[in-house]
Amino acid sequence: MGTFSVWHWLIVLAIVLVVFGTKKLRNAGGDLGAAVKNFKDSVKEGEADAPKTAEQLARNQTDEPANEAQKHKQNS
Repeated sequence: MGTFSVWHWLIVLAIVLVVFGTKKLRNAGGDLGAAVKNFKDSVKEGEADAPKTAEQLARNQTDEPANEAQKHKQNS
């Protein structure tokens, strides 16, 4: 009752192929690949938008109060 042998996995694979068929499995694999690709692309896009260093983060935080003060002066 420990590990599965190669024969166990081959039998499971054969049953899955009979139940679902190769066309559905191929479509599911393609959909999964497309989802992974989209996820990777969105992660890369998010990294490009994010500040890269702590110095840039600090600069962005100090610029925000100045921008708010300028907006307040313009509205008054």
